[in-house]
Amino acid sequence: MSDHVLVINAGSSSLKYSLVDALTGEVAASGLAERIGESQGRQVHRGTGGETETTRKIPTHEDALRGAIEAFESHGPSLADTAIAAVGHRVVHGGSRFSAPAPVDDDLIAEVTDLVPLAPLHNPANLEGIRVARRLFPDLPQVAVFDTAFHQSLPPHAYTYAVPSAWSEEHGIRRYGFHGTSHSFVSQEAARLLGRDPAEVNVIVLHLGNGCSASAVRAGRSVETSMGLTPLEGLVMGTRSGDVDPAIPAYLMRELDMSMDDIDRALNSASGLKGLTGENDFREVLRLRASGDARAGLAFDVYCHRIRKYVGAYYAVLETLDAVVFTAGVGEHSAEVRAASLNGLQRLGIIIDDDRNTAQSTQARRISPDDSEVAVLVIPTNEEWQIARETLSVVRR
Repeated sequence: MSDHVLVINAGSSSLKYSLVDALTGEVAASGLAERIGESQGRQVHRGTGGETETTRKIPTHEDALRGAIEAFESHGPSLADTAIAAVGHRVVHGGSRFSAPAPVDDDLIAEVTDLVPLAPLHNPANLEGIRVARRLFPDLPQVAVFDTAFHQSLPPHAYTYAVPSAWSEEHGIRRYGFHGTSHSFVSQEAARLLGRDPAEVNVIVLHLGNGCSASAVRAGRSVETSMGLTPLEGLVMGTRSGDVDPAIPAYLMRELDMSMDDIDRALNSASGLKGLTGENDFREVLRLRASGDARAGLAFDVYCHRIRKYVGAYYAVLETLDAVVFTAGVGEHSAEVRAASLNGLQRLGIIIDDDRNTAQSTQARRISPDDSEVAVLVIPTNEEWQIARETLSVVRR
């Protein structure tokens, strides 16, 4: 029986896919269709025949997935010869209804549709990917894997906001958390790297990419996370503000006559590093900082200060800590961020070895001294593999 899973991540104008061996994590092929619905689209496929790229109009997600199927047949590997076990779909928001991956059926689609108000930019695109895949692969089992599911283990005192109870009871206002697939994968890999059972390990995971989030994972279960009702809360991000005074929108409405839509767009798309420097790519922020740009220097300090605050807070939540783990683009590649974010935490047993931290590597590794009380780790995330593993766990039940 095949262990390969076709992982699909459908965005509003893009569709990413990977053919993954759920047992080994080996990627047989992957690809991307972008600018769907625009006058000119782009499709990339990386398979056994190497990388191919085509530029063409891609009117719909169905056209994108049909193009991917054709690329598999033309450039390998053949889907017919691979005998796919299932299709796994990334779904951003599962609300409080989904605490685990779930088989796709009409009821699931209806429930995810009901959750669209909680993720209006993401869930509709995820649903379109599911509908298209069901039409094109009618005989394959399909599974939804939710970004929010890993954080459904948060205790009530961690996910409850101190707002009128009717808001949560009637409208679902609470902390959900995101990047759960990444936090789940990385916390498991941290335990493996330490040679211990995940049920014995307490870990702080720092997922630092264009979107950033932190989590406190106790014995394999998320007990606190930085993102909230939406992905806006928490750490400073590429274009998102992270934590701000909740009175700021009301102030801007009164003083600048801004609409809530304008404020929402600004906090999500024009804040964070972009708001502070004009650049959301962290590599460019580092370049500007190195050239002496004062705004970039301040942005770097704000970014790392926020991370350090969360590490200290989550250490308190966990009470005992075995490891701090950096992952995702910035976390995996920026030694400067890792060093600055944990600077001054030696009294907590958190120490970075400078040589290990600055050594170039793409492998999971320890960057703290071997005898330090708390291990500091860098672990490349692999959300596609995690989605494939969770998908296969559902179809093999």
